[in-house]
Amino acid sequence: MTPYNSAPMTSLMLHSIRMDWPTDWTAVFNRKAPLLMEIGFGGADFLVDLARRRPEANLIGVEVSLPSLKKGEKKLQTAGVTNARVMAGDAESIVRTLCQIDSLAEVYINFPDPWRKERHYHRRLISDEFLHLLATRMPTGALLDIATDHVDYAAWIVERLERTPYFNSRLATTYVNEDNGRLISKYEQKGFDEGRIGHYYKWQRNDTAAPNIFPIPKELPMPHVILTSPLSETEIAQAFAPVKFYQNEIHVSMTEIFQSQFDGKLLVETYIKEEPLTQRLALLIRQREQGDYVVKLHEVGFPRPTIGVQIAIAHLATWLKGLHPENQFVRSSLDEEYLKIKD
Repeated sequence: MTPYNSAPMTSLMLHSIRMDWPTDWTAVFNRKAPLLMEIGFGGADFLVDLARRRPEANLIGVEVSLPSLKKGEKKLQTAGVTNARVMAGDAESIVRTLCQIDSLAEVYINFPDPWRKERHYHRRLISDEFLHLLATRMPTGALLDIATDHVDYAAWIVERLERTPYFNSRLATTYVNEDNGRLISKYEQKGFDEGRIGHYYKWQRNDTAAPNIFPIPKELPMPHVILTSPLSETEIAQAFAPVKFYQNEIHVSMTEIFQSQFDGKLLVETYIKEEPLTQRLALLIRQREQGDYVVKLHEVGFPRPTIGVQIAIAHLATWLKGLHPENQFVRSSLDEEYLKIKD
């Protein structure tokens, strides 16, 4: 077992897009220990304090802000703790894709973005669906702590916690306005100085079974389609037009095509939104030495070869085939369980 205050590491930052679905946290930390997660660690004061106080646990701090991620990593390194990592990525996607059932012993959500405007309420992290997702990843007795100083969001959280069947308050009330056992961060103190009041929710996973309607997505083999065509890459590029479509509850948007000035290959800028992630990636159309074309996923940016990617490649290849009567499919690696390109 690696002691939490052992020699400093070169990096304590993880990137969710590069992690296995699901992740073997024992391998990440080189030891088996309870897994704790702080979502939205901001200045990382709470994360560092928790890592120091809980050397027997493994900690993951989740953030989308690059400055916060860099600051958090530096603070962990300066503190000399190695039982914590910071991770770049969306919290909901990370919980769903990287965490197995009953893998999270404790979850801390400190001062999440309140999304103050009513039209943005759907972006709030605390929701019926997210609490259900957490319940599938947390065993009976696992702790859920939430803190906010935004009055409207506090009322929103009360409604959702009080109606969830999967968690119960560890206190006699839904929340309290003081939590003397926690570190007060600079952000938190700033809010107090401005007259805001803290709302602290200390809840716990109960023994009500939570149906796992959030399976870890399936990563498929890298997909490709090969076809013959008398058209040049330039002619293909000139025929391209932006397109948006929905298939199997997946939204695909192909916005632009780019041609290399060196070898003529084409990159199609593509957005794919599917639960639980959104990907911005490039699809490649390239003429091979033997003269035929390959349509496949370009690997820049560590894209995930999901069902949505297969759908996008199938659509692009079908469009390409329809550009000329002599175009013919040769072969395809697309998973026929989901898709099949027909001549």
